[in-house]
Amino acid sequence: MKKIKWIALGVAVLLALAICSGCFFTVAENEYACTVRFSKIISTTSEAGLHFKLPFVDSVKYFTKATQLYDIPPSEVLTSDKQNMTVDCYILWSISDPKLFYQTLGSTSTAEQRLDALTYNELKTVMGTLAQADIINMEDGARRNDIYSNIASDVDRLARNYGIRVEDVKIKQFDLPESNLNAVYSRMISERNQMAEKYTADGNYEASIIRNNVDKQVNIIVSDAEASAAQLVAEGEGEYMRMLAAAFDTADKKDFYEFTLALDALKQSLNGSEKTVVLDGNSALAKILMGNPE
Repeated sequence: MKKIKWIALGVAVLLALAICSGCFFTVAENEYACTVRFSKIISTTSEAGLHFKLPFVDSVKYFTKATQLYDIPPSEVLTSDKQNMTVDCYILWSISDPKLFYQTLGSTSTAEQRLDALTYNELKTVMGTLAQADIINMEDGARRNDIYSNIASDVDRLARNYGIRVEDVKIKQFDLPESNLNAVYSRMISERNQMAEKYTADGNYEASIIRNNVDKQVNIIVSDAEASAAQLVAEGEGEYMRMLAAAFDTADKKDFYEFTLALDALKQSLNGSEKTVVLDGNSALAKILMGNPE
């Protein structure tokens, strides 16, 4: 009997401990806790610490308060000019109403599926108002930020129905479908080649104009220089003749000048190895060389 009593006491103690342990649960600083009774939420708390619940009847569902990142798989959208574009984006979200979140979605994986659908529909709507050229050549960062902000606010407005707060939607990359890449790249290369050829032709045309102007200026400068040089030579020769005329203004001076010229000519002719000189016998130089007293 004593043994049975001790066993009964031990079972009672274990049962009491189990009941006591099932009466309490803890909530961390970064999470919500929903008390569920028969699949129905009876209370929700975000206060950290120890809380009470009915053992064996109530269960607790925990949801994080932290901001979560969901990288949405790339998907195709249609632009306003009926061109396919692949959009790769991500979304930052958090749970704002854990009770509504549990009642409508119940889990993070289901929430991500719903956010995927909401974001894709919004992207499809917004991209449908833009042409492909506007998306590819969009260089204004402020305009992109406006698009992101509008998408995020619209998705957040729809996600509020599920107890979700969408903090941001960012587009990582706009790209073309694989089937269109080669054609677009070929068109871009052709356009760039045409631009390069146009710039080259314009440059050659400008260069020819510059060369023609330079050649014209060179010819003008050379012609003016040659004319000035010819004028200076003529003036120098005229001055030289005037000086000669002034220096040899008498017959004797004139004869002496002619004699010096004859001597210079004879000197120039005797530079070679041949020393024979043929002179006119009536020339003054021949008479002097032959010893004629005249």
